[in-house]
Amino acid sequence: MIPTSETDCLAFVGHEMIGRGSPRQVLAAVKAASDQGRAVLVFDRATGRTVEFDLRGDLEAALARLPETAPEPETPTKRGPGRPRLGVTAREVTLLPRHWDWLADQPGGASVALRKLVETAMREAEGPDRARKARDAAYRFMTALAGDLPGYEDAVRALFAGDAAGLETAVAGWPEGVREAIAALLKS
Repeated sequence: MIPTSETDCLAFVGHEMIGRGSPRQVLAAVKAASDQGRAVLVFDRATGRTVEFDLRGDLEAALARLPETAPEPETPTKRGPGRPRLGVTAREVTLLPRHWDWLADQPGGASVALRKLVETAMREAEGPDRARKARDAAYRFMTALAGDLPGYEDAVRALFAGDAAGLETAVAGWPEGVREAIAALLKS
């Protein structure tokens, strides 16, 4: 993954955290460690996925290659006949006849009713979705960086069981930077 300016990075050499912050804040430490021949792993704090930097050349050249902002989504410039682009995506939905009958009776029709149902479901699932994403990010990070540490299996079991005390116990002997990163990922 190529970082954007908004990416919150966690940089590691082995199990030692060497940097935390925006790509511009961690790039100097990452470049210095890489130039010394040390293997560096950088993670996106929001997802737990690895982040890649183009480290060719000197530090200024590497900094110059970082994107200033997140790329804007492409918008079509040529308009054809038909409905104006409202930002909606047409896809197939398969429902039972009784569902279609109910949707047809709703004010605004099937599309409006479905959008309202989806929005309500998204609001209700916001907390559990955020917790699941944080857990998945912590798992990706742990698998990539801590899979060889003692108690890894116990830590993963505790993570997926939602056992905070068990997770804390399992990672107690791990390097401080790794423990801090797991805690930061779980707070996302």
